[in-house]
Amino acid sequence: MEALGAAAAGLLRLSLASALLAFGLYCCYIKYVHVKYDDIPGAPRASFFFGHLPYLWSKLKSNEVFYDIMAQWAEEYGPIVRINIFHRISVLVLSPEGVKEFLMLPQYPKDRKAYSHLYNMFGVRFLGNGLVADPNYNHWHKQRRIMDPAFSRIYLIGLMGIFNDKAEELMKVLEEKASGKTEVDVMNLLRRVTLDIIGKVAFGLELNTLYDDQTPFPRAVTVVMEGMAKSRIPTFEYMPWNRKMVKEVQESLRLIRRTGKECIERRRKAIQNGEEIPVDILTQILKNAAQEGDYDDENMLDNFTTFFFAGHETTANQLAFTIMELGRQPEIVAKLQAEVDEVIGAKRDINYEDLGNLRYLSQVLKESLRLYPTAPATVRWTGTEKVIEGVRIPANTTLMFNMYVMGRMERFFDDPLIFNPDRFSKEQPKPYYSYFPFSLGPRSCIGQIFAQMEAKVMMAKFLQRFEFQLVPPQSFKVLDSGTLRPLDAVVCKLKLRSPLAFEDQAKY
Repeated sequence: MEALGAAAAGLLRLSLASALLAFGLYCCYIKYVHVKYDDIPGAPRASFFFGHLPYLWSKLKSNEVFYDIMAQWAEEYGPIVRINIFHRISVLVLSPEGVKEFLMLPQYPKDRKAYSHLYNMFGVRFLGNGLVADPNYNHWHKQRRIMDPAFSRIYLIGLMGIFNDKAEELMKVLEEKASGKTEVDVMNLLRRVTLDIIGKVAFGLELNTLYDDQTPFPRAVTVVMEGMAKSRIPTFEYMPWNRKMVKEVQESLRLIRRTGKECIERRRKAIQNGEEIPVDILTQILKNAAQEGDYDDENMLDNFTTFFFAGHETTANQLAFTIMELGRQPEIVAKLQAEVDEVIGAKRDINYEDLGNLRYLSQVLKESLRLYPTAPATVRWTGTEKVIEGVRIPANTTLMFNMYVMGRMERFFDDPLIFNPDRFSKEQPKPYYSYFPFSLGPRSCIGQIFAQMEAKVMMAKFLQRFEFQLVPPQSFKVLDSGTLRPLDAVVCKLKLRSPLAFEDQAKY
């Protein structure tokens, strides 16, 4: 027994010695990283081990936007800022020179580690190697080549009928609540209708989320969106009290991908049998993929999932932010409604040419994305040493680019916190490389034309029909839940504008 006890004590001492050695080596490595990067400007670290994480974490826990801290750092330390988290260093690049260099050229890939949390969520494949998350440029480029025809301007013009029909469904729902007294959660309805639109125009699915968002597929999308926010919390999935939610997210992801698989298989079979099929994005992708060859179904499911999440949430949030901001800008609303009355008048259906004539509305939507970019950040990786703004950035470094921060810097925009659509008028100089709500360069968002056509149709119809007033209290604060959205939602009281002689009263 004494021998066994001595052996156990020896093992314990050995384990402790090994742990202390590992800890010491890790400390040495952190110190090495500090020495390597400390010539890059940055705020003092909160601690040796956690670096700047406590600052960011405190903002996240209090439902504040931690990008605001980065904006403060940029003002104090300049356009190139070092951010330490444990042994990892990221460099925040808030320089048009840097944006042009790293976003416009293909040799800087997306950072594999930064996007790994989108590959899967809680152990279940999420966006995988779809267009948003794929770090391999050559593989991404092949996907983009297959999908580009489905997002061409000529093809998207053919979607105006669906944009109009779905927007009309929303207008009818809002009309029923336009008593001037009923409180309407406009943001919630926008999220529902944009999900219906992407389902219809991309995959021929009639989800009817606007009328019932508790059916399995829309409910699964909502659960996964909640999971995206929670997955950013370190160790969230390992806490026993979170197990129920983790399981719900996992099951929802499986349902979404299973639905995508069934949708793809049905459409592929219909194409093979020569059946009449909808001319939607899925059809275009399947035909292009067949010509290209070697495009596996799992990757196609990645993009099915990507389109649903990137294709509805960001547009809904942009519209919500726009209505929120207009709620305190009566002069801008009056100018917008005058333009809509002149261009659209009493028409039910908005055509593509009308969108080009809604110039002030375009400026308003651009200004909304400047102050409230719904997808604010992108990340790149440099494998070679670079010098930007006179600052040396070592090779093998993670680079962060943030539209939210740059959009609020006086260096790039006069009075940046003032909502001023005129800064995007033709007479004003263009904000090159400091305005990129859809990213820039070869990896810019494939759906940006789609999104802005959809947003214009929705906003034009809303302004055509309604006067609106925000229900207090409205803090005008931003919630970062993976994408940016209004913290307080957008709750309004609506009134119908003066009756208009619509062309087709039977449709009302």
